[in-house]
Amino acid sequence: MVTLKQKTRLQTILTLAHHDHEKGLNARAFFKVQNYAVSEDLVQDTFLKTWKYLIKGGKIHIMKAFLYHVLNNLIVDQYRKHKTTSLDMLLEKGFEPSIDGFDRLFNILDGEKAILLIKCLPKKYQKVMTMRYIKDLSLKEISIITGQSKSTIAVQIHRGLEKLKILYDAPEKQY
Repeated sequence: MVTLKQKTRLQTILTLAHHDHEKGLNARAFFKVQNYAVSEDLVQDTFLKTWKYLIKGGKIHIMKAFLYHVLNNLIVDQYRKHKTTSLDMLLEKGFEPSIDGFDRLFNILDGEKAILLIKCLPKKYQKVMTMRYIKDLSLKEISIITGQSKSTIAVQIHRGLEKLKILYDAPEKQY
């Protein structure tokens, strides 16, 4: 058990450590968790854990290193806790993970239909639409390949998309 004299000495040591290191610990915690209230709580928990350690008779050789070590462990715990909380929050907001792949399958089939419809566009639109959406080239890359300006390419892509939307929504017999 700690005597009153030892307890007073430990309080003085911890008070001095709090005065010397609180700002640095708060900055580190805020940098890691990006939440001011949570970072302050983590720093307070750091000093509480340090106090409990000292009262139990623990020896601290370098106070600053010890405080940062405790804080880093609390930050790691906060990260782990935050991940489970965020999933719970998503579930509360109505997110339901689905197992069936029907939506994905429909997206794939729609994409394949759009790719096939590009072949029904006029040649100048076919070329830029293929480079942009199938080969995934940027406007700059397409302009270098075709020798046209980026704005001309952007206009052709826009007009090609408009024509593609018309074809996509039209009954299948028209194309």
